[in-house]
Amino acid sequence: MKKLLSSLVLCAAVVLPGASASAQSPADFYKDKKLNMIIGFGPGGGYDQWARVVARHMGKHIPGNPTFVPQNMPGAGSLTAANHIYSVAPKDGTTIGIIARDAPLAPLTGAEGGRFDALKFTWLGSPTAETNVCIAHKNSGMKTLADVQAKELIIGDTGPGTGTYAYPRVLNAILGTKFKVVGGFPASSDVFLAMERGEVHGICESYDSVMGKRPDWIKDGTVNVLVQGGAEPNTHIKAPFIFDLAKTEDQKQALVFTYSGQGIGRPFVAPPDMPADKVKVLQAAFDATMKDPEFIADAAKQKLEVEPVPGDKLAAILKSIYATPKPVVEKIGKILEAK
Repeated sequence: MKKLLSSLVLCAAVVLPGASASAQSPADFYKDKKLNMIIGFGPGGGYDQWARVVARHMGKHIPGNPTFVPQNMPGAGSLTAANHIYSVAPKDGTTIGIIARDAPLAPLTGAEGGRFDALKFTWLGSPTAETNVCIAHKNSGMKTLADVQAKELIIGDTGPGTGTYAYPRVLNAILGTKFKVVGGFPASSDVFLAMERGEVHGICESYDSVMGKRPDWIKDGTVNVLVQGGAEPNTHIKAPFIFDLAKTEDQKQALVFTYSGQGIGRPFVAPPDMPADKVKVLQAAFDATMKDPEFIADAAKQKLEVEPVPGDKLAAILKSIYATPKPVVEKIGKILEAK
């Protein structure tokens, strides 16, 4: 009997701590914790800017007020970070990250390195909607997209999961442009420096990133905006809208699919298969951050415009994208595979 009682006491000692942990309140779980903010690019780019401004404010909207620690994890246009968040990062609510808006399309188009199911990520939201612009430095002599259809323009890209990589290649194949794409840049900030040095002459990049890094470039004519693309035309940009340049329905379908990532903006994600209570806490904290006056003011100082897209809408956009007709997806996939 004594042995039985001793065994029961031992079992209780083993079980109770686990039971207590599972019943732990969010405030107790997160108190004094340092959370990981994985950034899919190197320092200085638009994604890095957004990640750090969110990291500075999101912790106060999580019970227990934890601190976010930014960690740059560049590689393959943020696919390295996406794979890490999906498969390696703990699924306990202590890791979130920002990946390229086009990275979730990688498994769909067959892009090398996309080892995740985009529909299973925990989608937290995006702080902004996006418009992409292809720009050319004035020293290139290129002023319009028609110029690039007639003559080669050397531009930089930051990896296969990004618009800097995908858009010029698709425009070459669909609209007959002659972008010569040079890779190997960790972040768009490195491409901007290369443009100043004359090593490359342009980039296809988000409008807010251009305005954030070089706010005077468009206004003073340092660069010319060749074309813009997104969910709808941006009235602040004097450049043709990409879908208006399609001459056939097939061309338009291909361009709509290619630019569908613009509706995803600057996506913040967490690992799949997380406990429901942690998902609820992180999504609520992200939404609250987007309404935080201090966060909005901080973003404005960096010329970042807050136009949030909630996580459930991002998930719906991804579901719609993954329902794209197979022939369109295969066509774009082959274009992006070509070297």
